[in-house]
Amino acid sequence: MKKILLSISFLLIAAGNASFAQSKIKAIKAGKMIDVLSGKVLTNQIILIDSTTIIAIGSDIAIPKNATIIDLSNATVLPGLMDCHTHLTFEPGDNYYEDIFRKTPIDYAILAPIYAKRTLYAGFTMVRDAGAGQLIDVSLRNAINKGLIEGPRMLVATFALGATGGHTDLTGFNPNIDWKDNKDFTGVADGVDEIRKRVRNNIKWGADWIKFMASGGVLSEEETPGLPQYSFEEMKALCDEAHLWNRKVFAHAHGTEAIKLAVKAGVSSIEHGSLIDAEGIQLMKDKGVYLVADIYDDDYILSEYSKKGYPEKIMNKERIIGKTQRENFQKAAKAGVKIAYGTDAGVYPHGWNGKQFYYMVKFGLTPMQAIQSATINAADLLDWKDRTGSITIGKLADIIAVENNPIDNITILEHVKFVMKDGTVYKNEFIK
Repeated sequence: MKKILLSISFLLIAAGNASFAQSKIKAIKAGKMIDVLSGKVLTNQIILIDSTTIIAIGSDIAIPKNATIIDLSNATVLPGLMDCHTHLTFEPGDNYYEDIFRKTPIDYAILAPIYAKRTLYAGFTMVRDAGAGQLIDVSLRNAINKGLIEGPRMLVATFALGATGGHTDLTGFNPNIDWKDNKDFTGVADGVDEIRKRVRNNIKWGADWIKFMASGGVLSEEETPGLPQYSFEEMKALCDEAHLWNRKVFAHAHGTEAIKLAVKAGVSSIEHGSLIDAEGIQLMKDKGVYLVADIYDDDYILSEYSKKGYPEKIMNKERIIGKTQRENFQKAAKAGVKIAYGTDAGVYPHGWNGKQFYYMVKFGLTPMQAIQSATINAADLLDWKDRTGSITIGKLADIIAVENNPIDNITILEHVKFVMKDGTVYKNEFIK
C-alpha cells in the first residue's frame, strides 16, 4: 500500500511540474501586428512565448492547452520601443538653481527608479542612457537587470566626456565652489592621453557605450553650441580607445564642423545634429552613421524652462537651435540618413518619450519609418538586432500594444496600454 501511495505521490508531483512548465507558455492574440521588418501590418496573429522568448508566430498557430492567453484581439501589437538617448537619473525640477545647488546624488538616486518605471510603462523596453553622475546609471541598470526594480533594459554611458569649459563642464559659476565629490568621477578631459584614460575609467566602472561632447550644447551656460570642443586628434583617440575595448561611441554634436569631425573619427551615431549641412548629411550617409535627433524637446523647453529660472542665455540658444534642428532633420531624412529614435528624455518629464513620434512624422518620416526608428533601427544601432527590435521567432518577447493602429494616427503611441518585457507583463489596460 505504501508503495502505491508513493507512486501516486510521484505521479502527482510530476503532473504538477509538467503543468508548471507548460504554464510558462503565453499566447498573445493580436488583432493587428506591426511587422517592422517587412513594413506591413498583419491581422489575427498568434504569438507564442516560452518564458522570455518568442517561439512561434502566425495566423493558424495551435495554442497549447495550458497556455496563458493574453487577448489583444482588439488592439495593435508591435515590438517594444527603444529610446537611444535618455537621462533616467535626472529630470529638471521647478528651479534651475535648486537643481544645481541643493540636490545631492542621493536625491537623484532615489528618484531614478520612478523615472525608469515611467519609461517602461510608456512602452519603452530598452534605452541607451546618455550620461549620468556618480555612477547612478550603472546602479540603476544593475538593479533592473536583477529584477529588483521595474524599468527598461539599459545600456549606460557613465560620465560623458568633454573639454574643460565645455558642455560637460559646469561653467558660469564662482570657481571656488566645490561639491567635494570624488574627483575622479568626471568626464572632463583634455588632450589625447587624458581622454584615453577617461575612456578606460568609464569602461572600468561599467560603461556599455562611450559618449562625448563634440560641440557645445544648449542647456549649459557655455556659449558655443555650434563650435567643436575637441580637435580631430582628440576625437580620433577617444574613438580608437573605445573600439580597442569593444565599445561603440556616440557624439553630442550640434555644429556642422563638429558633426563632420566626429563622423570621420569613428562614431556610430550623432546626437542632435542640429546645424548639419549637406556635406555632413552626405558624410553620415556614406559612413552609415545614425542620426539621433531629439526634435520634440524644443516645444517643452521654450514652454517651461523660463518658468524654472533657466538663464536667458540658455533660452536664446534654444530659440536659435530648435527650429533649425527640425529643418535639418527633414533634410537628413529625405537624403536617406539612417535614423534611430532618441528623445533626450530627462530634458522633459520621463514617460513622455512617445511624444516625439508626431514630430518625426511631421518633419519627414512616414509612420512606419518612425516606428522602425524606435524598433529595428534602434536595435541595429545598439547591436541588439539579433535579440530584439522586431516580433520574430527566437527574439526576446519585448512587446507592446495600443488601442488603435498607429500607422493611421501616430500619436496613439503616446498612450501605450500593454507592456511586456522579456516575456513578463508589466502593464495591461486591456483587461476588463
